[in-house]
Amino acid sequence: MDTSDVLIVGGGIAGICAAIEALGAGRRVALLDRDTPENFGGLAKESFGGMFLVDTPEQRRQGFADSPDLALADWLAFGGFGEPTHDERWPRAWAEAYVHRCRDEVGGWLRAGGIRYFPVPNWVERGLDARGNSVPRFHLVWGTGHVLALNLIDRLRTHPNRDRLTLHFGQRVERLLARGGRVVGVAGVGESDGVPFERAAGAVIVAAGGINGDIGRVCRHWHADWGRPPATILNGSHRHADGRLHDAVADLGGSVTHLDRMWNYAAGVHHPRPRKPGHGLSLVPPRSALWLNARGERIGPRPLITGFDTRDLVTQVCRQAGGHSWQLMNRRIALKELAVSGAEFNPSIRERRLLAFLRDLFFGNRWLYRQMVGPCADFVVADTLPELVARMNALNGDDAVDLAAVRAAAEAYDVAIDRGQPFADEQLQRIALLRQWKGDRIRTCKFQKILDPRAGPLIAVREFVISRKSLGGIRTDLAGRVLDATDRPIPGLYAAGEAAGFGGGGMHGLRALEGTFLGGCVLGGRIAGQDAAKNT
Repeated sequence: MDTSDVLIVGGGIAGICAAIEALGAGRRVALLDRDTPENFGGLAKESFGGMFLVDTPEQRRQGFADSPDLALADWLAFGGFGEPTHDERWPRAWAEAYVHRCRDEVGGWLRAGGIRYFPVPNWVERGLDARGNSVPRFHLVWGTGHVLALNLIDRLRTHPNRDRLTLHFGQRVERLLARGGRVVGVAGVGESDGVPFERAAGAVIVAAGGINGDIGRVCRHWHADWGRPPATILNGSHRHADGRLHDAVADLGGSVTHLDRMWNYAAGVHHPRPRKPGHGLSLVPPRSALWLNARGERIGPRPLITGFDTRDLVTQVCRQAGGHSWQLMNRRIALKELAVSGAEFNPSIRERRLLAFLRDLFFGNRWLYRQMVGPCADFVVADTLPELVARMNALNGDDAVDLAAVRAAAEAYDVAIDRGQPFADEQLQRIALLRQWKGDRIRTCKFQKILDPRAGPLIAVREFVISRKSLGGIRTDLAGRVLDATDRPIPGLYAAGEAAGFGGGGMHGLRALEGTFLGGCVLGGRIAGQDAAKNT
């Protein structure tokens, strides 16, 4: 049986960061990944690459004063943390640790390795009913998550102790091996050939992602706030994020908590070139578009608009009949505001082509428009509203969308724009607020009417809830050690990244301030790698 000092299950950035730290301590490290070598880096490699960081040079250059105390107050309020309870002890502790350590141990550590960020942080999750980000904290990696993952993989492969590292791909770990109350290795089978294997280790770190790649499991843990799961939930998670290792940890007495806390999105569309069942893309919903229910009525009374509370968008959409929603816009809005979350549909950023990025920013992203309008089945286009509604109904195979309802919503919105400020329409009020920050102003239309004949053609996008991230997971202490129901560490067992709810079994609480997923993987992976190396 192969033996290592530290064995890591999962080749995402949490596992890679853990391996870097364990190698740095001189340990023999084995990293097992279920995927193929070309997908090394996991879902982070496909991500947009936003990092939640506090009190950074980018913030200070833009005139924002931030601090861990302010960030923690925002975090706890937005996450819905109430009075401390046993279930919330470690999530709160991880939240506090993250805001105090992320500047140096996430952002600073990555900068030292060559990662660079956009000079203007994005201001997302500002909050609606709950306080959100008081200042911009979403630092976009220049190169998206693709460059972030490649950078960390390169740091691993060129590590001075690289000869102490073994990488094993196509390995599906199914069980944890224990002896005398201590975890001593793993067992599983080859993903493609089914050949069994066992591997021994002084310590095992579970960094195999969450549960959101298994839509059946997502539905079983669907949060009560959202009612019944919709009939169609698209998959925007990793195809191997199926919770298999959560079960293995629970079988050994490890505590797995808050699996009903998820970070899903309301604006998912079918991938034009799917690579897995139900493969979806998460749109960044255009702020100037009207969000309609399946009948074509504007969702309200509070209109839906992104940038304030992503979870609330899911909640409101799930309350509508029909199992899907629509966004109504025109070509001018789409060129200015349409975006897809992830590296694949942001090539100018992924490939670090500054002139192309600036061209798209100032003149409209025609490349993305062509990629989505036509190739994506959920986009319909027409020159007139009656023709558009007819195509919406044809796409859905029914007559649910009512032309009168769509016309009433669009005309009322356009009239509100004509009347000018102060706007009576709450969506326009929030667009006015967003445009006060230059990072949002440059990406948001200046009160664009929907039925403006000069801005056509009209576009409707059918949108579904899309599964993304698990906010709950394996409970860990601040060293990354897996805890049982009585908060005692299970010797030799660690968890990091999404598998651990990004720390403590759910450090975000009910909502996430965005950018904390990648950052949580980096910090949690580093901590688990350091402690596992120290104790083997």
